[in-house]
Amino acid sequence: MARIEAIANSAAAMVEQVRGRLLAPEAKKVSPTYSTAQLAALCGVDKAHVAYRVTKGDLPEGRLTATGAKREFSLSELRIWTRTYRADRMRPIGQKAVTIAVGNFKGGVSKTTSAMVLAQGLSRLGHRVLAIDTDPQGSLTTLHGLLPEAEVSEDMTISPLCDGSASDVQYAIRSTYWAGLDLIAAAPFLFSAEFALPARQLNEPGVKFWRVLDDGLALARDIYDVIIIDTPPSLSYVTINALWAADGIIVPVPPAGLDFASASQFWALLADLGSNLERQDTENGKNFDFLHVLLSRVDSSDPSSPAVRQWIQATYGEYMLPVEIPKTAVTANKAAEFATVYDVQKYDGSAKTYKRATDAYDRFVELIEQSVIETWRWREATT
Repeated sequence: MARIEAIANSAAAMVEQVRGRLLAPEAKKVSPTYSTAQLAALCGVDKAHVAYRVTKGDLPEGRLTATGAKREFSLSELRIWTRTYRADRMRPIGQKAVTIAVGNFKGGVSKTTSAMVLAQGLSRLGHRVLAIDTDPQGSLTTLHGLLPEAEVSEDMTISPLCDGSASDVQYAIRSTYWAGLDLIAAAPFLFSAEFALPARQLNEPGVKFWRVLDDGLALARDIYDVIIIDTPPSLSYVTINALWAADGIIVPVPPAGLDFASASQFWALLADLGSNLERQDTENGKNFDFLHVLLSRVDSSDPSSPAVRQWIQATYGEYMLPVEIPKTAVTANKAAEFATVYDVQKYDGSAKTYKRATDAYDRFVELIEQSVIETWRWREATT
């Protein structure tokens, strides 16, 4: 055990050193700035229109670069523009947030990256987003620039909610380096929730362990437009809570044999679990507004990839999102830097490779936003 402790200390020290180098000089993440062309594309107008609107002075005008030849905007400024030009796609008055769980029982399928990119992408489009990390490994927390072991305290996680010392998640919400995106973090001590939840089920009459997170999000659903939950790669008590708090589910599946088999187990166990819980809670059946399968980490050089892709398409049909997330050097490099493609200010590699990655993620975000908007419209039509 002494050797294991020494290894743990060494690993933690190295992570801190790596983060310090990658995020120098302050070891804190900062969001990128945006050009006029990028702002125009997100608002659905052309650059000339942006230039004209700047002269009116009713929207942030950004700042000119050192040469004075170009104008750039901060993320906060960008969000004001997108909320203005995309007002018809914002959360309708009186509607609540749409909650999305990103899950799979197998690691390495880009689950956390997909959750982070989706949160960043929806924020850029003007939505107010809450990201919830329910994985004790804290990968989503790390992507936000926080070290789970060193910088996350218990009151920044859902742990007090799970053990019953809190009834609402408001205490845990923190702002992040990314405007419009708040975070409920995770750290290894969140493993204790796996004991706290079943203990409450046994000792507290009326507690439904699978509804604790769902109940705890009641107030947050009035504040945010979209809530995105990153789940552990296992069927745990916390995973069950995340899924039962969700209005929609996204399951990333790479076109590889083992990943395909793991995804099939996910759906089988979820169906079995749902049936069991509905028998215990006959008054509150679980309904999802949408279920999406995302083809992730697609390696065009893998000879087995086309065959497995066909299996996935034949299995999931209408639930397949019409986009493929490529496995590229861009995503690999950003993962090594505790970042995503949306964190890139300037990519030093192939412009074509970078565009292929960003185009795929942009399309993914666009498709999920459509599902969110359709959910709001359906709710309005049925109330």
